[in-house]
Amino acid sequence: MVDEAGGTGRPRTVTLQDVAADAGVAVSTASRALANPDRVSPATREHVQAVAARLGYRHHRAATVPDPGRMPMLALLVADITNPSNFGIIRGAEAQARAAGYTLVLGDTQENPEFEQAHAERLRSTVEGFVLAGSRQPEPDLLELAGQRPVVLLNRQVTGLPSVVGDSADAGRQIVTHLAALGHRSVTYLGGPATAWIDGARWQALAAAAGEAGLTMIRKGPFAPTLEGGSAAADIGLASGTTALVVFNDLLAIGVLQRLHHLGVDVPAQVSVVGYDDIFGSDFCHPPLTTITAPIEQAGRTLIDLLLGSHDAGHVPQVVLPTVLRARDSTGPAAA
Repeated sequence: MVDEAGGTGRPRTVTLQDVAADAGVAVSTASRALANPDRVSPATREHVQAVAARLGYRHHRAATVPDPGRMPMLALLVADITNPSNFGIIRGAEAQARAAGYTLVLGDTQENPEFEQAHAERLRSTVEGFVLAGSRQPEPDLLELAGQRPVVLLNRQVTGLPSVVGDSADAGRQIVTHLAALGHRSVTYLGGPATAWIDGARWQALAAAAGEAGLTMIRKGPFAPTLEGGSAAADIGLASGTTALVVFNDLLAIGVLQRLHHLGVDVPAQVSVVGYDDIFGSDFCHPPLTTITAPIEQAGRTLIDLLLGSHDAGHVPQVVLPTVLRARDSTGPAAA
């Protein structure tokens, strides 16, 4: 184990990247030294193996580099490939997979658990492991897949499976604190898909923070997490009569802004809007969107590290990434 991760006070599993950094070699070199030692020099092999032993690293079955005649591959399945929030995830994961000597296969599940399962079935015999971003599959299906290939989750937590999530609790506190400071006393959460684990986590965090701050927080939805879903979400949000709208993700929030502009509603003079994810474009839509950001490319790299790493049965890594509120022009003082 190495020190701590994400400020949670819990020990962090040693990853292949940790070994490579300590040994002063590339991740791909560390992977070969541990999984296919004949492909590196004896001196490098002995050095990397000694560092791994000292750090307590044990390579996972997915970290074993296959026969040189076979291209080693990992799969990344995302809920919506058109959502800009996935760009950083893909970039970080691809870079880390490439550094470890793997090719990353990308699949779009289109927010559909059946599509996700079909992708996994087709790829299971081809790839060494799966990263599932925003998985919509039921827990029993995820655990069944994990019994056949290593699985790591993004924005989803399932007992027994490694995961990477943003700190929803802290994000909720930041949003509520920001809105309360602007004089808002009533807020509506415009939720995403009912099958999205992260939607439930965000709502629970907002509701808890609102309760502590003495704000009224109501929930509406679910809504499709897309620009097109913003029309219905904006209409229902306005009808709720609150002075601020917190929206499941930035795509939906930008759709809400577009609808409000079409209706002639002044943002933020009449209603404030907050999103999640800080996607490309959130800072130059009209008005620029107040939103929650997290280190997305780091998340992509961490997901691959967890997939290629190892963990004890009693300690499955649950990495929580820090979140930060970016206050922009879509929030302002509450309407009188």
